[in-house]
Amino acid sequence: MQEVNTPLAGPELAEDYALTPEQIAGYQQNGHILLRQLANQAEMDYYRPVIREAAYHYNTETRPLSERDTYGRAFLQIMNLWVRDERVARFVMARRFARVAAELMGVKGVRIYHDQALFKEAHGGPTPWHQDQYYWPLVTDNFVTMWMPLTDVAAEMGPMTFASGSHKLGYLGKVPISDESQAIFERFISEKQLSLKYGEPMRAGDATFHAGWTLHGTPANTTDRPREAMTIIYFADGVRIGETDNRNRVNDLNSWLPGLKTGDIAASKLNPLVYNS
Repeated sequence: MQEVNTPLAGPELAEDYALTPEQIAGYQQNGHILLRQLANQAEMDYYRPVIREAAYHYNTETRPLSERDTYGRAFLQIMNLWVRDERVARFVMARRFARVAAELMGVKGVRIYHDQALFKEAHGGPTPWHQDQYYWPLVTDNFVTMWMPLTDVAAEMGPMTFASGSHKLGYLGKVPISDESQAIFERFISEKQLSLKYGEPMRAGDATFHAGWTLHGTPANTTDRPREAMTIIYFADGVRIGETDNRNRVNDLNSWLPGLKTGDIAASKLNPLVYNS
């Protein structure tokens, strides 16, 4: 890999991004929102190569797309880069992003659940419909994921698509990301007549936020360019760990909440408090 000579101390990302009451209400109604230029061009010029370098360095997937299953073709997934690279940590811990997460959820403080680089490779497959919170063993509806592209994303590259209002329906069953989840939730969306918000072209530094229960997916990347995005998952400070009622929640408890158990406050060494009003 070509080395990127990026200085350690990058932009602080501390300045506030002003949300309107209408944006907050829209998020709470729909379970998702698109915010333009949450990070500006200069900030992305610094953090894009930092995140890309770390993601490709720590990526362990080497199989060609043809040898992977649906989940594997959907994206390269490299988690918790913030604990591995101090420069990425500056991005993940950004006060600006965390405050937006807190204001959208209507809570005072937020902690990090984990980050993950999600890189949909050139000609990578679609991401089936799913609920993120199926994987997360916390007793709360106050989860939100920020999804930010590192480069401009055209419609044919697989931007996010959401089923508006689906977060209000809560837990929809033990359905991990798969061909089965796509079929099950396609029928569900049709039966419930949920409105779909199809992915819009996005600039580097734009960001979507979606709730933990919001049904979402993406189309395939039909271009010759990778769709590189960074995500940060936040949850409300003070919530407790619930039952680990599927193997994915068991894995998540062990990976992202080390040393804790059902009933404990979710605040391990991997869950720093990144904003508190």
